[in-house]
Amino acid sequence: MRFYKYHALGNDYLVMNPADFPGWTAPTVAQIRVICHRNFGAGSDGILWGPVPAKSAQFGLRIYNPDGSEAEKSGNGLRIFSRYLYDQQLVADATPFTIEVPGGVVESRVMDGGQRITVEMGRVTFQSDRIPVAGPVREVLNEKFTIQDREFTFCAAGIGNPHCVMVLPEISAALATHYGPAIEVHKNFPNRINVQFLKVLDRQNVQIEIWERGAGYTLASGSSSSASAAVARKLGLVDANLTVHMPGGQIGIEIAPDFAIRMTGPTTRVGEGVLHPELFTTKV
Repeated sequence: MRFYKYHALGNDYLVMNPADFPGWTAPTVAQIRVICHRNFGAGSDGILWGPVPAKSAQFGLRIYNPDGSEAEKSGNGLRIFSRYLYDQQLVADATPFTIEVPGGVVESRVMDGGQRITVEMGRVTFQSDRIPVAGPVREVLNEKFTIQDREFTFCAAGIGNPHCVMVLPEISAALATHYGPAIEVHKNFPNRINVQFLKVLDRQNVQIEIWERGAGYTLASGSSSSASAAVARKLGLVDANLTVHMPGGQIGIEIAPDFAIRMTGPTTRVGEGVLHPELFTTKV
């Protein structure tokens, strides 16, 4: 039961090819939780299960969070899976290919020997019924809610997965870890939500702190970078091409007039190993 570990700006995933797991159609919730556990398992921010059959793309991928839930899309996960495909010689340098995830089909391209990967992430929507956000159908921009002891103004965005973005004059990891868990499960968001606290640095640069649905505080996120940049652009705060700064590093975002997102960032190959069956005798 072989796995391959990569990180994208400190956001780490285990790639698990179904061909290496005979008899598994997909990992169970219990298996995912122990595999991802930092103390009892191999340790990661999630599992990339693929390639799997795809209806509308060259490769299919399923993405699992450490709590066992399934993510519709992950920008960092897509870049890592693209790098895995390149390392396995299933795709060629600088040649576009397509990946299907539950959140849609994306086009990816590996460049510079795997050091730089661009993913066409799709179009961002601000429509409540497509994200989803509770209430009447509307664009969710500059709405207010109170979380614990503080009122926030938030925008919501969807890019195959849901995001809640709050523009603030100052942000911190402490802010994300304090308020993120409550926002993730707020009644406004029927499918839970990824949370970003955003500070505009200038017209070409923003900074974010991230609380990821099903994973918790995260050093970097490609879909969070995409959604946050799109919100900042929608509000007129930034230009169409910008850099998103996170604790783990930087991602480049290009925003088309229709809010289609092109994301470019690095990946790092960490290593590979074998899961022992004894691992699954542990419950977490």
